[in-house]
Amino acid sequence: MILIRFVTIKKMFFIVLVLSCGFIFPAIAGESVVLDSAPNRINDVAALQRGAKLFLKYCLNCHSASLMRYSRLKDLGFSEKKIKENMFFFTEKIDEPMTVAMQMSDAKDWFGSIPPDLSVQARVKGTDWLYTYLRAFYRDDSRSTGWNNVVFPNVGMPNPLWELQGQRAIKNQGKMNSNSMFIQLTPGIMKPGDFDNAVADLVSYLDWMSEPVQRTRKKLGVWVLLFLAIFTLLAFRLNAAYWKDVK
Repeated sequence: MILIRFVTIKKMFFIVLVLSCGFIFPAIAGESVVLDSAPNRINDVAALQRGAKLFLKYCLNCHSASLMRYSRLKDLGFSEKKIKENMFFFTEKIDEPMTVAMQMSDAKDWFGSIPPDLSVQARVKGTDWLYTYLRAFYRDDSRSTGWNNVVFPNVGMPNPLWELQGQRAIKNQGKMNSNSMFIQLTPGIMKPGDFDNAVADLVSYLDWMSEPVQRTRKKLGVWVLLFLAIFTLLAFRLNAAYWKDVK
């Protein structure tokens, strides 16, 4: 019996260790890069709207979000008319999921692998990882796409935001913040600070898209905990009143 309990405890410890590593490792970009903290704008509707526009314009060309329907954008304050007029690319129905017209076989030939669906990437990778990754592209002529990334070396994805960020070259791969690793080759449409803000909006939208009801869930959770606290207090007082005359 003691041996069985010992083996069970070892298995439980191993499972906890594996799960812990699963949560830790996605947040690590590698020994040469320190992840930047992504601004949390999950409750900023204006930021989420800006992020949604960036996602639809720059990400949805190659990446799908098959678990997300266009109609959910109404939760961010977009009208159905605006969604239909400005945000439809590959469908004509507002209740359709966000898919891409590109054939997956073509994508594999062009990029070396099929672009992942982005529906829950914020939960898989973490917002800090995405925020750093999207700002860590640099020019690399040895790559077929002409681009590389210090967070995800030799990634098959080209820089989708290069027009906004400009083109950069890497100068140092020491342990440092990603922005200090580069020299600017050509300017982008946005200034560096504005670009960082735009990426923060995009990542916030990806975070929201991974669980559109999370804001409601968190608000509801506060009320549920408050109800349980009051109910526990009442139950405690009722129990005391019921047993006070029992000896």
